[in-house]
Parts: sequence; structure tokens; C-alpha cells
Amino acid sequence: MSLTTTNKYGKISISDEAVAAVASYVASECYGVVEMVSRRFSDNIATLWGRNKLGKGVKIATVDNLVYIEVFVILKVGVNIETVRKATADTVKFAVELFTGMRVKKVHVNVVGIRI
Repeated sequence: MSLTTTNKYGKISISDEAVAAVASYVASECYGVVEMVSRRFSDNIATLWGRNKLGKGVKIATVDNLVYIEVFVILKVGVNIETVRKATADTVKFAVELFTGMRVKKVHVNVVGIRI
């Protein structure tokens, strides 16, 4: 599926994979995030073969022109988990809204683990 919006320039469609790639990149650059965690078996197989999957650790859903994003991360030990979750969610929301021009309703950050 893809995100679709219309403006004065016409109809714009953006694939979910492109949005997931942007969200994954932005989330992985946030302070305290060590790694994005894949939640799909196919991504784990691709990692074994040395392919880096864009959009790893991100799930995108679109309902009534609103975007819902779920992010799966491993955090650095010693950081304030709630602060990093909030900052990551805000950063991903801002970047995806800027990239797509659509409204992001919710970004849910799942902390899967903590690593040194």
C-alpha cells in the first residue's frame, strides 16, 4: 500500500517502504538508540545474506489519510528510557510529516532491549 495525498501540484503517492526507510534512518540516528530491531522473519534472512534492509524495525499503517508508525529499537544502557522513547517518537513524527506532507497520528516506540 502507499500513502496518497493531493495538492496544487497534483496527486502524490509515496510507498510504505520509502516512508519506513525514512523513519528507520531517523530513529537510528536518535541519541540512545543502538540498533533497530527487525520484527519480520524475512528481514532476518536478508541480514544473514549481508543485505541491509531499508526500513528495518519500522511498521507503517495508513487509515483514513492518517499515518500510524510503530518502531522497534534497542537502547543504550544508562539512558532514561522514557525520555529517549519520547524524543525518538517526536523526531520520527516530524521527519515523516516533513517528508510526506501527511499527518502522522501516532508513533509508538517499542523498546525491545538494552545493550551496552
